Amino acid sequence: MTQCLPRIGQHELSGRAILAPMAGVTDRPFRQLCRRLGAALVVSEMVTADKRLWHTPKSRLRLDHRGEQGPRSVQIAGGDAAMLAEAARINADHGADIIDINMGCPAKKVCNKAAGSALMRDEPLVAEILAAVVAAVDIPVTLKIRTGWCENSRNALTIARLAEANGIAALAVHGRTREQRYNGSAEYDTIAEIKSQLSIPVFANGDIDHPERAREVLDYTGADALLIGRGAQGNPWIFREIEHYLRTGHHLAPPDDDERCRVMGTHLDALHEHYGEYMGVRIARKHIGWYLASGMHDDSLRQSFNSLTTPDEQHRFLARLFAGTRARAATKGTRAA
Repeated sequence: MTQCLPRIGQHELSGRAILAPMAGVTDRPFRQLCRRLGAALVVSEMVTADKRLWHTPKSRLRLDHRGEQGPRSVQIAGGDAAMLAEAARINADHGADIIDINMGCPAKKVCNKAAGSALMRDEPLVAEILAAVVAAVDIPVTLKIRTGWCENSRNALTIARLAEANGIAALAVHGRTREQRYNGSAEYDTIAEIKSQLSIPVFANGDIDHPERAREVLDYTGADALLIGRGAQGNPWIFREIEHYLRTGHHLAPPDDDERCRVMGTHLDALHEHYGEYMGVRIARKHIGWYLASGMHDDSLRQSFNSLTTPDEQHRFLARLFAGTRARAATKGTRAA
């Protein structure tokens, strides 16, 4: 099935695979990497709408969009309409091209503050927030939701209609309730129903971790684009692989060891630069851990990497890892001949 490229307001996207916002994951280094590897749009980690907290190191880093390709999408989170509207205005003034409102995060610390997916339990407040944020800025506003709070409170279609009525430019739907968190399998019937009822772009999210699934979800739901979250952890190549498969129906060759080594090394450098040596080394542990897990390496390698304490040690680890991989491949090739 052929689809036109999706639009968010005045912005036409270059493809249909979008990096979903993930707290603690989609920082500037990872966003830039995924964009280079084919993501049609990348969305920032959620930024609290309470600007009194923006002086913290975590918030300052999340507000840093230096060198990022547009359109820049910034996700904001909170439960107060006026505060969210002000946060949207400030982020727009600082270069955001799209504002995304978080009503999908299932984390307790977010929901306990009546934000994230907890907002779906208060439909009048949802309408108030959407209207206030849309009115506050002259750039497109998007919304991310779940199918509901729990199995007995599945109101995604109602929220979706409120979104369209209040000027939301595009809607992303994760095919799980908040109660499910990330357990079980995502369902796409709700997303298909929402898409059939709305005229604004609808993006499908949940369990899209390989090109065939991307094609299946687009065909089943009629969604305009896909949000890729956990499927991109340790595999930023997924975006170009999905886009290639959607265009051609054929699989793109996976990255070879030279490219994997180069990308992981570049990612390491970016993390060390963004966070500084002390925090960069520590945050690199989870990212490199995901690469190692996706490469089917054993747990001992991840444990060894986690014990390293300097950028140089981390780079030397990668050099040794891929030197060993190439040597084993060469030996195997010689034996086969």
